[in-house]
Amino acid sequence: MTSSETSSGPFVAGALVLVTLSAPREKFWGAILSLSSAGISLRGCELVSFEDFVALTRSGEGFTPGVVFFPMHRVERMEIDTSVSGLPSLAERFRTATGVDVAPLLGGTPGPTA
Repeated sequence: MTSSETSSGPFVAGALVLVTLSAPREKFWGAILSLSSAGISLRGCELVSFEDFVALTRSGEGFTPGVVFFPMHRVERMEIDTSVSGLPSLAERFRTATGVDVAPLLGGTPGPTA
């Protein structure tokens, strides 16, 4: 993807996503900053740190989300953070637990409210 190409579809800058990575296997949740054939830049946290992110935000201590780049060869799967079969998205779980919309904290765009 060159700088003159425009992205379309769900995986655009600001979209909240869950990325599954390989070597080592890990999951990262956050807002897309940029996406190219080289890799993906995100602002967010490892999925194992999600509850800490919630707890720190709820307590008012604050949390600085990490900004990371993952080369595309590590990306196994990327999915939009959305509710599925009645299960709330991570963004919805965050909002329910903290009363705060996570999109502005991550530099993302608000997800669907349905």
